[in-house]
Amino acid sequence: MKKENNHRQLKPRDPKKTLLRLFSYFRYNMPLFIFGIISIILSSVASIATNALLSPIIDSFVNKEELAVVIKYIAIMIVLVLAISIFQYIGSLSMARLAQKTVHRIRQDMFTHMETLPISYFDTHSHGELMSTYTNDVDMLNQSLEQSLSQVIVSIITVVGTFIMMLVLSPILTLVVIAMLVIMMFSISFVGKRSAKNFRRQQRTLADMNGYIEEMMSGQKVVKVFNYEDRAIKDFSERNEDLRQASTQASTFGVMLMPIMGNLSYVLYALVSMGGALLVIKSKMTIGNIAAFLQYTRTISRPITEVSNQLNTLFASLAGAERIFAILDETPEIDQGDVSLITKDDNKIWQVPQENSSYELVPLHGDIVFNNVDFGYVPGQEVLKDISLYAKPGQKIAFVGSTGAGKTTITNLINRFYEINSGEILYDGIDIKNIKKYDLRSTLSIVLQDVHLFEGTIAENIRYGRLNARDEEVVEAAKLANAHYFIKNLPCGYKT
Repeated sequence: MKKENNHRQLKPRDPKKTLLRLFSYFRYNMPLFIFGIISIILSSVASIATNALLSPIIDSFVNKEELAVVIKYIAIMIVLVLAISIFQYIGSLSMARLAQKTVHRIRQDMFTHMETLPISYFDTHSHGELMSTYTNDVDMLNQSLEQSLSQVIVSIITVVGTFIMMLVLSPILTLVVIAMLVIMMFSISFVGKRSAKNFRRQQRTLADMNGYIEEMMSGQKVVKVFNYEDRAIKDFSERNEDLRQASTQASTFGVMLMPIMGNLSYVLYALVSMGGALLVIKSKMTIGNIAAFLQYTRTISRPITEVSNQLNTLFASLAGAERIFAILDETPEIDQGDVSLITKDDNKIWQVPQENSSYELVPLHGDIVFNNVDFGYVPGQEVLKDISLYAKPGQKIAFVGSTGAGKTTITNLINRFYEINSGEILYDGIDIKNIKKYDLRSTLSIVLQDVHLFEGTIAENIRYGRLNARDEEVVEAAKLANAHYFIKNLPCGYKT
């Protein structure tokens, strides 16, 4: 039976909120983050200062100044280049460690939170889809934090610092640069919105395919017994094709930015060169200033181009972060029980709180009573109606009934995997809703049925025995298994 794919139904989250929530994890390693940022800032500032030295060096040659002056500037430049290398190494190492520590905590938070989720959550979410979040989404997030984040920070600092230096050298040429930057940012915004949408679809499709693979692997015996290999291959091919199409569309928009930004950078360089030549002819700028400004033109366009190249990773990691936070936002299993199990004189005893702050001690016997219990997995569709029964300690009871009658449901309710709609279940005379779930389950043992249902309708699952079976034969097989009446009462019958 097909599990409800809640991740597919999620509306895209606010990217800003997702980023802020992701960055909130940095607070656990704030010294490392600050150290990395400072190193990146110093590296960027040193790079900008290195470009600034081009102007005095070239002008010194043009004006035929003393060689000592030129050597001084070159020596300063060499020192700055060495500083850039050192700070880049420190910054990259710090961000890499920050990424690993952050992803480590996110994985830990995901697994810890997953262990608090109710059984109903796993009934409606594919195991393969959850595994895809743990692997693909987290790995993509790690790659983005380790590489793309530092690149974005460097780009922002470089653009701001370079822009200031360009204003100092020539406000007129800076206006030309601003006009071209506006066009570049518009291109990034236009393509980026479409790229982000397609990357979300790619991540969801990948999770769907992983879920199907997990299903086939865990149910391989059933596949072999019923000669379902050809159909399984066909279904996988359809999912694989969906993933190919989604990935192609995502990559198409992602790679579109690189040639656009590259060509716009060349146009900008050409415009600045022509404008600078005119200013030199009119003696409003020196040759050294023009050389420095052209270098800044390359510098300011390079980070924008590099960021556009990182958008594929950024959008994929953002889509992954949304799916990760969707799991973390799931409501944990609620336990309002206050009755605990204690050991006294080597005997297990229920400790029941009283109104006067004292405790009543009730020996653990294992006496189970259902009083007028109503329950349904889905609101409005009751599986159990007004059920009353008892099980005395040591008593052996067999529940006999048609498929879907609620036999396994009864054991699930005793364990409080689900909460009943009405009535009460007593354990040694205590309502189990008042017993702490951990203590309750520690006193019970359960052997679950080993039934594997594949994604698809009920009819398709029944056809595993014979793929060319007619609808009438499917119904007859269900009747022989005492499942027909249960199935026909479902909202979509055999198409559920």
